[in-house]
Amino acid sequence: MSQVTYETVLEKDDQIRLDRWFQRYYPDLKNGQLQRLLRGKNIRVNNQKSTADYRLKVGDVLRIPPMELSRKIDLPRDLSKADIDFMRSLVIYKDDDVLVLNKPAGIAVQGGTKTDRHIDGMLDALRFDKEERPRLVHRLDKDTSGVLVLARTVKVATKLADSFSSRLAQKIYWAVVVGKPKLLSGKIDAPLSKLSSVKGGEQMRVDFNCGQKAQTLYRVLDSLGHKASWLELSPLTGRTHQLRVHCQTMNTPIVGDVKYGGDRAVSLGLANERKMHLHARAIRIPHPTKGYLEVVAPLPRHMKETFEFLNFDEKQSVDPFSYFEKD
Repeated sequence: MSQVTYETVLEKDDQIRLDRWFQRYYPDLKNGQLQRLLRGKNIRVNNQKSTADYRLKVGDVLRIPPMELSRKIDLPRDLSKADIDFMRSLVIYKDDDVLVLNKPAGIAVQGGTKTDRHIDGMLDALRFDKEERPRLVHRLDKDTSGVLVLARTVKVATKLADSFSSRLAQKIYWAVVVGKPKLLSGKIDAPLSKLSSVKGGEQMRVDFNCGQKAQTLYRVLDSLGHKASWLELSPLTGRTHQLRVHCQTMNTPIVGDVKYGGDRAVSLGLANERKMHLHARAIRIPHPTKGYLEVVAPLPRHMKETFEFLNFDEKQSVDPFSYFEKD
């Protein structure tokens, strides 16, 4: 591309975020580059300065500056058979509107610095019978496993995103932690803010003065004395690293979470204790076209082995949604 061009938003892109539009049509444009172009007013919407989270409307006109990047039609990216097989092996629920994956620990949902292989980059493997590429509507930390919901069309993505932002989605997590909470169930109410400068990536802290509201319901499902416990967690808000920090505030760091638990998080002598023991176990969310969707994700191998070693029985939690509804 050697000159300024103008793109008109089509119906199939109605309500998509501006940054998602660029991911679709200019997948080689890095997020940092996009942010710089937006700050410099090089990319405009209807000749106005815009932001990455702006939701485009049919008929909006985008100004695209000269870039050494070619525009790509929304066609599948080249993926190896191994990547296609891998992605399809993660699917635990599929209908015309929604896909649900059981994301493994250790793979990022989206790309970033030094992250070339991620879920978002391989979503073309999950088109199946659809022309459109599936879309992310929420995310999990790289080292957290479990339920990841995808929308199969733009319109479905908008509805699901609204459910997440309005807290209509009920999420249940399982964690193995070091120690045992003083109370066997309750609510953690500890606002969080981001540390301004840390090594090793983003880090949060409890901040009762300036932090954003962060609340988590929890209950102890089983424990090995005061050495280790199995917690069921239901976040009422969606702050970065919320469950990890909240578990640490109870003096029960999640096994494998050295960022917040330090050496104590790897002090049990477990075979897999260097791996994060936090799993997005289940979700209940309004289905975009019919009732409610409930999906449960099986435990990853490293947590299943820990459960067996600690003699925790998965069947002790039969219906977590009904339990937390009482609070």
